[in-house]
Amino acid sequence: MSSPSESVLRTDLDLDRLVAGQHHDPHHVLGAHPVRGPDGRDQVVIRAWRPDAIGMVILTGGQRIEMHRVHPAGVFAGVLDGPDIPEYRLETYYPGEAGEVVTKSDDPYRYWPTLGPLDLHLLAEGRHEGLWRHLGAQVRVHQGTPGTSFAVWAPGAQAVRVVGDFNGWDGRLNPMRALGSSGVWEIFLPGVGPGAHYKFEVVTAQGQLSLRADPFAFATEVPPATASVVTQSRHKWRDEAWFAKRAATDVLHSPVSIYECHLGSWRFIQDGDQWRSLTYREMADVLPGYLTDLGFTHVEFLPVAEYPFSGSWGYQVTGYYAPTSRFGTPDDFRYLVDRLHKAGIGVLVDWVVGHFPKDDWALARFDGTALYEHADPRLGEHPDWGTLVFNYGRHEVRNFLLANALFWIEEFHVDGLRVDAVASMLYLDYSRREGEWITNRFGGRENLEAIEFIREFNEVVYRHHPSVMLVAEESTSWPAVSRPTYLGGLGFGFKWNMGWMNDTLVYFAKNPIYRRHHHHELTFALLYAFTENFILPLSHDEVVHGKGSLLSKMPGDRWQQFANLRALLAWMWAHPGRPLLFMGGEIGQNDEWRHDTSVDWHLLEYPEHAGVQALVRALNEIYRREPALWEQDFDWTGFRWIDPNDADNSVLSFLRFPVSSGRVIACVANLTPVPRPGYRVGLPQPGRWVEIFNSDSAKFGGSNVTVGDVTAEAVGWNDLDHSAELTLPPLSVVWLAHEPETGPASGDPQQAQDPSEGSGTPPAGGGR
Repeated sequence: MSSPSESVLRTDLDLDRLVAGQHHDPHHVLGAHPVRGPDGRDQVVIRAWRPDAIGMVILTGGQRIEMHRVHPAGVFAGVLDGPDIPEYRLETYYPGEAGEVVTKSDDPYRYWPTLGPLDLHLLAEGRHEGLWRHLGAQVRVHQGTPGTSFAVWAPGAQAVRVVGDFNGWDGRLNPMRALGSSGVWEIFLPGVGPGAHYKFEVVTAQGQLSLRADPFAFATEVPPATASVVTQSRHKWRDEAWFAKRAATDVLHSPVSIYECHLGSWRFIQDGDQWRSLTYREMADVLPGYLTDLGFTHVEFLPVAEYPFSGSWGYQVTGYYAPTSRFGTPDDFRYLVDRLHKAGIGVLVDWVVGHFPKDDWALARFDGTALYEHADPRLGEHPDWGTLVFNYGRHEVRNFLLANALFWIEEFHVDGLRVDAVASMLYLDYSRREGEWITNRFGGRENLEAIEFIREFNEVVYRHHPSVMLVAEESTSWPAVSRPTYLGGLGFGFKWNMGWMNDTLVYFAKNPIYRRHHHHELTFALLYAFTENFILPLSHDEVVHGKGSLLSKMPGDRWQQFANLRALLAWMWAHPGRPLLFMGGEIGQNDEWRHDTSVDWHLLEYPEHAGVQALVRALNEIYRREPALWEQDFDWTGFRWIDPNDADNSVLSFLRFPVSSGRVIACVANLTPVPRPGYRVGLPQPGRWVEIFNSDSAKFGGSNVTVGDVTAEAVGWNDLDHSAELTLPPLSVVWLAHEPETGPASGDPQQAQDPSEGSGTPPAGGGR
């Protein structure tokens, strides 16, 4: 072997930049490089940087080649004869109290990049729809060697290093290379596998050192710790039957009843002398059965993506690609979804792409520049929430978000995304005073870049997964939110009806004596009910921040409060649109929701609370079997007022129609505490009409004033050819179904098995 010469060194400047931590391509200096020796012979020079080492040796083909220190900061180099780069390992000597410490290791700088030109090109154009398979920490076999590749987008950084428990969190050991002008930094570390903790040490554009969690981390430490965790899924999905059913189901013409759930506060169990939340796997043992018993078709989880502050309930995300580690591993969350699918329950998750928090270890000014956010605070900061707004006009940022949507659907098999705070994305002046915002290029207030992103998101997701649900929480009158983009819409499948929610709760909070003056707050929603595919939300937003629980909003004494709550729920289930109910509402929770305590399951020991749960069970059972209640939710031909104008009596009545088969349903609401005997209601068909639901039933905690079966006479009323006299129960909603004379009152809960019958107890597993 030849002695090393000056040709071993690339240049003094290269090594100085390397040891200063500012080299954009350390692989160009370190690792194995063919060279022409001073005598013209082909050689290979191998360089390595071990800052605290006292010596290094190259191990190859049974040989030991001593390496020479070529920079005082700890750069070593050795020379091999021949033109080919052999397989080799490095032996490093460190000083120790009991003598030299020897380590043997593979050399990360002998490996080729794990991203190709096409990946970088698609990222630059914002069209790499599988981006999560390339950035972040990817466990793989590369050039025959198992390990983990790390890649991060940080175009403004002077240098990036990966640090973790595999290198003593020493940023000097594993500097990453910049891949051309893409802004992506990459390195493959042999031997690093699942379970390793890591971060990126970023030398910012200003030359400052910043320690950052991986934006593409697939797992994280349990907060408040903030390191990213290398992970690889071992879960074997068993939901093929569910996906076959989902693909064959038209969700716009099928029953959808949604239970909104916060993972951390749904149920607590006792662990030693402490109470804690259920893990994903513990929840998988009880939540599917509970939802099946109550008859919900879907569960919607508040944001599952990792977040640092529990009090934000998940709405300030720092780990967009990682399910929160508070309740288990990513595979544990997959297991929960799998179990819900096995039970026939669809899974929606809230997706927060309107803003992100300012934590200095996460996305904010990631490489020292406004990378994910706008630099101008008039565009890049959200004044209400103290958060940052994504720069939707930057291709790589759009790609980060678009790929994230597909990630949750493909990696975790979720059946839909509910996009939070869409209104804050659509308007440049959202929650801003004059002078605090900038107009678009046409002088308007619409955020054109966000609108383009939203449309692209919906198009991309529906192109890949046409059977998912994409839902907008949009609180303004923006037109065509749930209409296709080719018709000029935003492209969502559904929109939360925030106007309905607000008007309905304002009405029900009124003392019944004043309701006659607010009558049309309940009818107003029907003026626009069929302009969108609406979901009717009684959500978490309405039971926090001093707003009280649904029950506490209701006026009157204790009996009237429960009667009002039962009527509210029955009104929602009969109204055009898909019902959504936040957890706790189904048992008449007394107190408003708090993130750090459980639903008050002990309330089910009391008949009035158990009655509300029984009512929800009955609503879902009847709703699912009666096509009139969902088949034409988004078509005006499925609805007709009987009488929307009886304000003096606070009585409203309407009809729901199926498409072809199924029964016509009449809904009659008496929203005063006064029974109304002999109340005539117009009906569209003669013959027998049966009471299929009554919120005043004794089994729900009501006074048990029944309508029973009635016969529609040929007496014109409410512009209908037939009518019947009813006895309307107080503070109630009654559903009647037309029953042909030739058929029995099939499905009548009074005649068949009572859908309200059930355990009446909280989910199994103990707790409070």
